[in-house]
Amino acid sequence: MSEQTNNNSRRSFLTKFAKGVVGASLAPTIITAADRKRNFESLTRAEQNYAANDQIQIALIGAGGMGTADANTAITVPGVKLIAACDLYDGHLEAAKKRYGSDIFTTRDYREILNRKDIDAVIIGTPDHWHKDISVAAMNAGKSVYCEKPMVHDISEGPAMVAAQNKNKVIFEVGSQGVSSLGNEKAKELLKDGAIGKLNYAEGFWARMSPTGAWQYPIPADASPKTVDWETYVSNTKKRAFDATRFFRWRNYRDYGTGVSGDLFVHLFSSLHLVTGSMGPDKIQATGGLRYWKDGREVPDVMIGMFDYPETQIHPAFNLSLRVNFVDGTGGTNYLRMVGSEGSMTVEWDKVTLLRNRDNTDANDPLNQTKNNNPAGKEYVYDRKSMVPPDKLEYTADKGYKGAHFDHHYNMYNAMRNNGKVVEDALFGYRAAAPALLCNDSYFNNKIIQWDPVNLKVKTA
Repeated sequence: MSEQTNNNSRRSFLTKFAKGVVGASLAPTIITAADRKRNFESLTRAEQNYAANDQIQIALIGAGGMGTADANTAITVPGVKLIAACDLYDGHLEAAKKRYGSDIFTTRDYREILNRKDIDAVIIGTPDHWHKDISVAAMNAGKSVYCEKPMVHDISEGPAMVAAQNKNKVIFEVGSQGVSSLGNEKAKELLKDGAIGKLNYAEGFWARMSPTGAWQYPIPADASPKTVDWETYVSNTKKRAFDATRFFRWRNYRDYGTGVSGDLFVHLFSSLHLVTGSMGPDKIQATGGLRYWKDGREVPDVMIGMFDYPETQIHPAFNLSLRVNFVDGTGGTNYLRMVGSEGSMTVEWDKVTLLRNRDNTDANDPLNQTKNNNPAGKEYVYDRKSMVPPDKLEYTADKGYKGAHFDHHYNMYNAMRNNGKVVEDALFGYRAAAPALLCNDSYFNNKIIQWDPVNLKVKTA
């Protein structure tokens, strides 16, 4: 491959400088080591030396909305082919055959998928209450696993997932794709380099409003006990009579889903933990309510979580606040913002916006005089007339960037081929899922929860 082709295939961050931005010492390396590895995304199988017998064959278990999105992305990775699908609703299996070919194997029983020797990996896109059972069974069958987030439905399930990966030495990746994004990668680099000084606070926000965004998924007209294997669906939870709403709008119900915290907070925890290297908070509390979507759901549509992160050898103590709002008439907003002693950065999957205090070296500047006199920064005297806006530095992914979803799948299959590792394995996934799920415990029990992020246990008084 020529150097020109190599350059064209790189998906780097461009730096866009506002007037008077910080010095060149904060300018990032345009191409990071991880970027170079991802250069292969634009190559064909032949260029990557993938032989026909080197193909990774995958199956989809849970062929609904997110599972299908995962499968659609996975098969764009060179050398990956989907050959089977499993779902409890016949309509999803019929749609899978139309989408991926009439020759794919389909079944309602995931065990038939795991018994096949020609399947190397599975994507698990089922409702949350099936993640642990199917993931553990798949790993015990020697399959690599891509499991949608949150990794578990209850924190008590985490140890079994971690143990299964350690025992079977397979690749296991949790589907919080932000951890593979260029935005998170750049934020991690900037924080390490001191771009915002000492971290003291972080906040995240996720807003939705449309019916489907707020989990009012469409219910097929043919939904019935004949087309849906309801008995299997509820076999590992409370038994109930057939209810199409509980099957197709499962996120609204505690038996199957994990609420807004399990669906969305977990993304923000995953990103924050990647950027900071943290194992998690030690104090968790949540509030909120059901403000708008009063459609029979059992979980709040507005939730606010507050978290204390203890000081470690890797990062200082800091506080985190997270918000989810399904009652937002503007909708679609999401971000993670990190604030430090010298600036802040807003982290998105394809963009990082860095704001830094203006480095004004004028000795007559009142703010600089105060800094010089009080190096600890505890007695700053701000003169509003002399204050200037902070410097702004924006990092944006190059045009053509395929996005975090592609990178996350690429990283998994690349790890399978090269006996490598992924960032969000079972242990990382558990540490991201636990505080999200404990938000629900805090909300429903109206109490503050003390958590041990190192030993992964709830602290008792």
